[in-house]
Amino acid sequence: MTILEKLKTVPTKPGVYLFKTAREKVLYVGKAKSLRSRLRSYFIKNPNLDGRKMAMLRRVEDFSYLVTDTEIEALALEANLIKQHKPRYNVILRDDKNYPYLKLTMNEEWPRLEVVRRIVHDGSLYFGPFVPTGAMYETLAFIRRHFGIRPCRYRLDKPMRPCIQHQMGRCPAPCDGLISKEDYMKAVNEVKLFLEGRKEGLIQELEEKMLRLSEQMMYEDAAKTRDRIEAVKTAWANQKVISPELGDIDVIGYVKEDGNFAFQVFFIRNGLMIGAKDFYLKNMDGIAPAELMKEFVETFYAKEIIPPGEIVARVRPADAAQLEKWLSQRKKGKVKFITLGKGKKRELLLLAEKNAGERMRARKASPELKTIEELAERLSLAKTPESIGAFDVSTIHGAYSVGAFIYWAEGGFNKNFYRHLKIKGLPERAIDDYAMMEEIVRRTLKGLGEDRPDLIVIDGGKGQLEAALKALEDISGAPEIISLAKAPDRVFTVRSGAPIGIEDGSPSSLLLKRIRDEAHRFAITFHKKLREKGMFESPLMGVKGMSRKKRYALLKHFGSLASIREAPIEEITKVEGIGPKLAQRIKEFLSVSQSDTIGEI
Repeated sequence: MTILEKLKTVPTKPGVYLFKTAREKVLYVGKAKSLRSRLRSYFIKNPNLDGRKMAMLRRVEDFSYLVTDTEIEALALEANLIKQHKPRYNVILRDDKNYPYLKLTMNEEWPRLEVVRRIVHDGSLYFGPFVPTGAMYETLAFIRRHFGIRPCRYRLDKPMRPCIQHQMGRCPAPCDGLISKEDYMKAVNEVKLFLEGRKEGLIQELEEKMLRLSEQMMYEDAAKTRDRIEAVKTAWANQKVISPELGDIDVIGYVKEDGNFAFQVFFIRNGLMIGAKDFYLKNMDGIAPAELMKEFVETFYAKEIIPPGEIVARVRPADAAQLEKWLSQRKKGKVKFITLGKGKKRELLLLAEKNAGERMRARKASPELKTIEELAERLSLAKTPESIGAFDVSTIHGAYSVGAFIYWAEGGFNKNFYRHLKIKGLPERAIDDYAMMEEIVRRTLKGLGEDRPDLIVIDGGKGQLEAALKALEDISGAPEIISLAKAPDRVFTVRSGAPIGIEDGSPSSLLLKRIRDEAHRFAITFHKKLREKGMFESPLMGVKGMSRKKRYALLKHFGSLASIREAPIEEITKVEGIGPKLAQRIKEFLSVSQSDTIGEI
């Protein structure tokens, strides 16, 4: 069935669609109010499609879809599928980690404060997100020094002896009944007020407590409360107060240059700036600002994050009404978009955009970019690579032969794309470095699909390069490829007849060596792991039908491999669990094996 024929079977209901390659690689995930209408807009001539989507459609070989009951369900499903598949033509944020929160466990009898990265609507209070995490851990340490709530996770349904935290004065020991429930919950409320930024309420409460203790002639406790007041005032003086009346808002600023976008997000909670995060999106030329903002918001808030009440941006995202409903469901409260804003909100947006511009300029001036441009020029590459992959093979006389692939991009190694491979295409103990290299290059690049790097580095000389080139014959749109030989270090390329020396200590030379060495390290690590595992594994485990229990029974009966080798089949079948067929296989196996030690059985 062709795509046009398949379009006729698509329902007019809301849902999510996925564009795929011939190898089922997901290229793009989208949602639609009417699946049939939206899909037809792609495959029936549409002059409104941007260049990015036109490029995508040239790769599309198939599509699938999932029907939902509502647009909101479709939007939520779309966000989850983008997070799962990371399609090339969706907006993908490189930082896919969940941000940390401080969680006050109000659902527990004796609440505590802990760091979490997952949000569970269980009655607890969450404060955050904290990006970067330094300020959060400073806040947590401050609270544990100055407020009397427990730091442990123990169940307190039975009395127990207080731990060292109580002896250090950092826990009131509710585990041993050394504090009443009423006094403990007052301390919890103080922590809540502090984290909410309610300065006046907390200071007033602490001052009343200090006076009460003084009147009761509990001067030592009153002095501790006085010190806590001073510590709290100092802590708040060091915090970046934006404007208390702002409440909870996120401010999203961005700048565009040469088809690339730099985003800056400010996290403001209770009028305090608690964090900021920047993102860089490449090759977004042609996508409409409202559509880009929609995809950014959708991808960003698909994380484990509690949306604020307001999101301020210069551009209102496409499908804003549906996004607001979806975010409101995630927040369990109302969320709305504000375009530009007024007063302090507008100032914050302009500041976010200024910071995004600085991020853009810093990236353009980064040493990594200059190094890559220098590398492309030295090696006469067709274009400056944004990503580099490297292959290496590790073996000892053909045993435990493995291949390794590593991936470098944006100034660092991305271990999400690292691959280990056992050599499968050669007989046991066969030694053929060229065939091994051809196998691992072919298998890895076919598996990576659209995530293939722009440049491939092969560890070896001209022979390994030719073997790798042979592997690329069956791969369309194959990346450029070079090989890097040792002693002396030199590069072989397809375009250059003579090798290019890289012993000059230049940044591009050092980068190539660093990538080669990382591939070598990764291959050696896997090879050693397999070799060490093999040293402790009996050769008899290679016999079909052999189990550890049967191997131990053989050892107990015969004592050594030599004794088993010399024994008749009838004697071997006397061992529990060993039948005539298995005994025959054992004899055939040992007729080839020369091992004669008890330890190897």
